[in-house]
Amino acid sequence: MAINRTPVLKRCRSLGLEPQVLGYDKKSRRQLVRSGRKVSEYGLQLREKQKAKFIYGVLEKPFHNYYERAEQKKGMTGENLLILLESRLDNVIFRLGFARTRKEARQIVGHRQILVNGKNVQIPSYLVKAGDTIEVRENKKDSVRYKEILEVTAGRIVPEWLEADPENLSGTVKALPTREEIDVPVDEMLIVELYSK
Repeated sequence: MAINRTPVLKRCRSLGLEPQVLGYDKKSRRQLVRSGRKVSEYGLQLREKQKAKFIYGVLEKPFHNYYERAEQKKGMTGENLLILLESRLDNVIFRLGFARTRKEARQIVGHRQILVNGKNVQIPSYLVKAGDTIEVRENKKDSVRYKEILEVTAGRIVPEWLEADPENLSGTVKALPTREEIDVPVDEMLIVELYSK
């Protein structure tokens, strides 16, 4: 499996992202110094794609596959792409507050600790649907790890399209998100322009 070993804060600086978007409460004191070169149109489009890939933790080939799926659906391709990325199981676990970061959510799913509609799912890229119930396995609910996670994520706002029950470590997908409900600082139209060349 390909792993990006670039430090998170360094990558956030280069992409112009706040670490809080990824769930990190760290702050970088360094400033990114770019030489006076103007960024080309292609450079802007590429940066938006890299931002989206970095936020959701998706590599190039799966990201392109998501784009192709978004293109086939009705509606605007850019919005469809973000909705697909947002409905990944690892992202939903992060949004419900059962993980501090999306990377941790991915690990939790990979370690067979999540049930979707009562069935064990260990694929982080599993796409949830409206009406799905997601919960942590019964034998893991009392673990110290989840108590620590809930302390850290207690102040996090759960999006409108999800319903969380932190006491029982479970949640429900009320509906798939709309573009207005996705608070990711990405201009999806630039990604569409990049891929449509």
